[in-house]
Amino acid sequence: MFTRSRLASPLGDLVAVTAADGTLHALEFADDERRLHRLFNRHHGDDLIDDGDPPAALASALAAYFAGTLTAIDALPVARIGTPFQQAAWAALRTIPAGQTRSYGQQAALMGKPTATRAVGLANGANPIGIVVPCHRVIGSNGRLTGYAGGMDRKAWLLRHEGALPPLLA
Repeated sequence: MFTRSRLASPLGDLVAVTAADGTLHALEFADDERRLHRLFNRHHGDDLIDDGDPPAALASALAAYFAGTLTAIDALPVARIGTPFQQAAWAALRTIPAGQTRSYGQQAALMGKPTATRAVGLANGANPIGIVVPCHRVIGSNGRLTGYAGGMDRKAWLLRHEGALPPLLA
């Protein structure tokens, strides 16, 4: 059994899906809740989701992150879902500190798969836990912002918020 909850953010409402133990299984902007359900169902099938309140730890950590305590989300528990490659890509994302960015090639090298740049991009695009698993911190090798499911304006906002906006876009 999972719980779907809404949380306010400066970028619009977020929808979270958590397990009973508070583990985060999905986090998406509310205006793309279809994506959340598609990615959630890919990993959990037709498991039941009830509406409810977000876990206090999640609500507190996200509020602190958006208030400027950028490391507040680092310890949030996230589900180990996805293929082994996706799990490795998403784990690598969580090692990118707030205020820093990596290219897809750098992320692939960090994973020990230096030729898997495109596969890393696909894995990042399938990340069901936005912001907390910070795929927004990955940019093109030329320093430019590249795709983000939440939209390029939100990606730029998140990077500015973290102090990591690439110089080409400052």
